[in-house]
Amino acid sequence: MRRFLLTIALLIAPSMASAQSNFTRINPPGPHPVGLRVVEQYDLSRSYRGAADPYTGKATIGERARPIQTLIWYPAEKGTGRATNVGDYLRLGGTSDNFPANPAERARLETGFIDSRVSALPTDRSRAELAAPMLARRDAAASSGKFPVIIYAPSYRAPAFENADLCEYLASQGYIVIASPSTGQTLDGMKDDLEGVETQVGDVEYLIGYAHSLPQADTDHLAVMGYSWGGLANVMAAAKDSRITALVSLDGSVRSYPDVIEQSRFLTPDRVTVPMLYVAATPRQLEDLPADMNQDRSFLNKMKYADLYRVTLAPYVHSNFSVTLGQRFRADSDYGNYDKDELSVANGWLETYVRHFLDGYLKGDGAGRAFLDRPAAQTGAPAHLLTVYKTTAQGIAPTRAAFAAELARTGFEQASAIYQALQKREPGFALSDGELTAWGYRLLGDGEVRSSIAILRLNVELHPDSWNAFDSLGEAYAKDGKKALATAAYRKSLDLNPGNRNALEQLSRLGARP
Repeated sequence: MRRFLLTIALLIAPSMASAQSNFTRINPPGPHPVGLRVVEQYDLSRSYRGAADPYTGKATIGERARPIQTLIWYPAEKGTGRATNVGDYLRLGGTSDNFPANPAERARLETGFIDSRVSALPTDRSRAELAAPMLARRDAAASSGKFPVIIYAPSYRAPAFENADLCEYLASQGYIVIASPSTGQTLDGMKDDLEGVETQVGDVEYLIGYAHSLPQADTDHLAVMGYSWGGLANVMAAAKDSRITALVSLDGSVRSYPDVIEQSRFLTPDRVTVPMLYVAATPRQLEDLPADMNQDRSFLNKMKYADLYRVTLAPYVHSNFSVTLGQRFRADSDYGNYDKDELSVANGWLETYVRHFLDGYLKGDGAGRAFLDRPAAQTGAPAHLLTVYKTTAQGIAPTRAAFAAELARTGFEQASAIYQALQKREPGFALSDGELTAWGYRLLGDGEVRSSIAILRLNVELHPDSWNAFDSLGEAYAKDGKKALATAAYRKSLDLNPGNRNALEQLSRLGARP
């Protein structure tokens, strides 16, 4: 009860703060005022609560669909909305997956969450942190125009606002940032397994769909940013959704969960072809690394078909990447080799790299790309603060879709040469007889006869013992009026399968003997 009363006092008397926040914003905000809107909605396509409460056993009353507490930061009109502070964000943590209509119950949940975050701090520090002003103004009028969209995926079991400082900064630079909490499949909470990460991927997909309802949102320019566990979910989402055009990973778990990646089957380096910025904590000692974390199993080391920027911040450990929940509420005794001011400076450079990366790849800003390509010593960052390493995409990915896009660019007559080049680079790349036949018929049905012939010719080149491949090629030649070539293809099909009645019928129609 005493702690409850203290928390209330901290909330209603912010002006009494005698200490300062442990976090200092280094970068000035961008040209746009920032608005914040909170939407409590449900993903009706997925469940969350069971028929009975897993702890009390009582029947569930009310909505059982998946709650999606949605935070939207956006460029706003100056002077509109109401000011916010850090305490306003922390209140939201109490209702991350519960939207009570009863004001007293809502207040109880909000106060309980705040109490859990300030309990380790002295009273004056608690007041200072909760009263620290933020950039966003709640429910401000949205400014006119269209802005690229960033979906933010939080860390393991974290609330949507865990990095509100970064999200606000990006909104001030002309982005719409949307986030929801890291909530598990059920009330039991997030699990660090395949089901858990796929649940968060589902939330990312839901927010992408929601973004399409926002008049300001330019959904043709879409990035997903994730921290820790969210930095595995965002990469997994990009492997499934080609609308995602850039990735930002804040010490993401794509580097830490190779077994989950292998279990997913579909999260492979050849399916992640969008540029990525990976901002890492200072490397751990070799003796501290888990046995399954090594160079051979590193997903980042296997990425060949996307531009990859790796920025390592010397002052940062993993927990520093959450400013709103981490640095602001870190106990005074909980600092290592770097103090709070040095961490604030490091965060300013994190913001700088994230902004330039997104400007370069979402807005097409040449200056942003040029900044990324500079050596760390030429960026103006303090010496030894950070290191930068870049790898450039090595041509097209060895996938059928990428192969088709390259044929569309260079001409389908190049099918054999491009296929051989892909196989030389990636010997495991192969297209089956069935895949190529289906592709050829799809083109044929769309009236792309010459392109169909090119694919079906590649098919007989790769599968010279397939009677069906030659039969299909004969049909394409016939549609193109190439009687002699069609006849030769059907005859070859008959040689391979004398029982191919279709080849006999088609040769008869062509006026040719078997």
